[in-house]
Amino acid sequence: MQGQAVAPRHRFFCTVVTICYNQGADLLHSVRMSLAHISDQFPVLSRQIEGKRLVYLDNSATTQKPERVINALDDFYRNHTANIHRGIHTLSTEASEMYEKAHAKVAEFLNAKGLEEIVFTRNATESLNLVAYAWGGTFLKKGDVVITTEMEHHSNIVPWQVLEKKMGIILEWIDVTEEGLLDLESLKGLLKKHGHKVKLVTTTHISNVLGTINPISEISDIVHEAGALYMVDAAQSAARQVIDVQKMGIDFLACSSHKMYGPDGIGVLYEKKELLERMSPWMVGGGMIRRVAKDGFTVAEIPWKFEAGTPNISDGVVFSEVVDFLQEIGMEEIIEHEKDVMAYALSELAKLKWVTVFGPTDPEKRLGALSFTVEGIHPHDVSSLLNEYGVAIRAGHHCAMPLHIKFKLPATSRISFGVYNTKDDVDVAVAALKDAKTSFG
Repeated sequence: MQGQAVAPRHRFFCTVVTICYNQGADLLHSVRMSLAHISDQFPVLSRQIEGKRLVYLDNSATTQKPERVINALDDFYRNHTANIHRGIHTLSTEASEMYEKAHAKVAEFLNAKGLEEIVFTRNATESLNLVAYAWGGTFLKKGDVVITTEMEHHSNIVPWQVLEKKMGIILEWIDVTEEGLLDLESLKGLLKKHGHKVKLVTTTHISNVLGTINPISEISDIVHEAGALYMVDAAQSAARQVIDVQKMGIDFLACSSHKMYGPDGIGVLYEKKELLERMSPWMVGGGMIRRVAKDGFTVAEIPWKFEAGTPNISDGVVFSEVVDFLQEIGMEEIIEHEKDVMAYALSELAKLKWVTVFGPTDPEKRLGALSFTVEGIHPHDVSSLLNEYGVAIRAGHHCAMPLHIKFKLPATSRISFGVYNTKDDVDVAVAALKDAKTSFG
């Protein structure tokens, strides 16, 4: 009541709330500060190119590596190198435990049910191929239908084209609208047309050309209602989206460490346990064997039956550090940061009347990649000219030729953002584009 002293227990409560609030604010400030200065953690970003600060805007191709990831790889080779699952000496035991821990940590990151649903591959491409040949080669037959999209990376097209020729499956395509969005009515039409013959629908999560964020949960509901399975290429989204494979209803998912600020040569295939158990291995030999005799062999338990031979142990182990790095920043913080930079880039490029940007104009519908053309300058020349200003971008068809054919484009220039990119980087790139345009008249 007014005029009365606060009781001691209430004073204590208010003090606790104040302390917690202040600590929360400090923590949030700390996270934001770490994002503001996070480039300091990436050694390569201190380089100069053509005498200018490196502005790295080719993150859809691969991301740079923080010091902690580099150190983790160095530590493994210096202190823990051994083969796994074969020795009982200390080094082998340590390496085996570290490798299995990495599987478990990735499983937690994706909210899989356990490490048995996580297969380590060389990259997302190998993960997609594994599904095509180990699952598709076993369960698909002539006349069965696989549906992909016009915005896919070649890695999520070509394996199905191989099965189309080899097995006689039918490959269908979900249309992409002029705005760069998936036409879900097109998907529904294909499901209605082919009915129970549709066995799999496979889409990218984020387009590596358009930056389009596809509505995975909505697509999953549509696909499962039709009785098919759903696979997601998360190569572009794993480092910039919260992925919950159970909540989103994903049956298969592929991603790569090197696009997540981790080492090259290690990728992930998530697949539901019941599907992995039914599939036959697509490679055989050491590591995936339980027993071999003259009359045959038996395979190891999942996921190891899909990891034949000596795997990429070192990079697999370091995947734990990659996940820690992302989680310590916070995926929501990463998303908001990249959205902010993307929105600024879209706004600044819109001011250049001689630049045409492809994909959604709404920054809420896109992340990562931003592809464009410059009037009168070939994309390869744009890339070369920007390099003179220290700006690294990509030029070409970005392993997405069907999409470029659809929009009647031989090539595009592409800038793509990572956690260390800022609005200042956008300003440098835009200034370089202006100079490039001037130099070409």
